[in-house]
Amino acid sequence: MGQMQEFTMNREPELNFFELGVNYACGRKVGTDLIEAHKWFNIAALRGDVEAARRRQEVAAEMSAIEIASAQRRAREWLSLH
Repeated sequence: MGQMQEFTMNREPELNFFELGVNYACGRKVGTDLIEAHKWFNIAALRGDVEAARRRQEVAAEMSAIEIASAQRRAREWLSLH
C-alpha cells in the first residue's frame, strides 16, 4: 500500500488515521509534513475522533491558509476515492 497506509485489521480505522496524522506531524517514520498531518487528522475527525479534531487545530495554527486549503483538498480527494 505505501505511504504509511497499511492499516491494521484489529483497530478502528479512525485510530489509524489519527496515527498517520501524528506520524506526519512529528516526522515519525516519515518526513514531517503538516499538510499530510492535517489531512489525516481531518479524516479521523470526520469519523468522530475528538482528539484528532483538537490536533488538527494545533497543526493548522502552524500552517498558512494556502497549506490548510491544500490539506482540505487532499482529504476530500482521499475520501472521494475511499
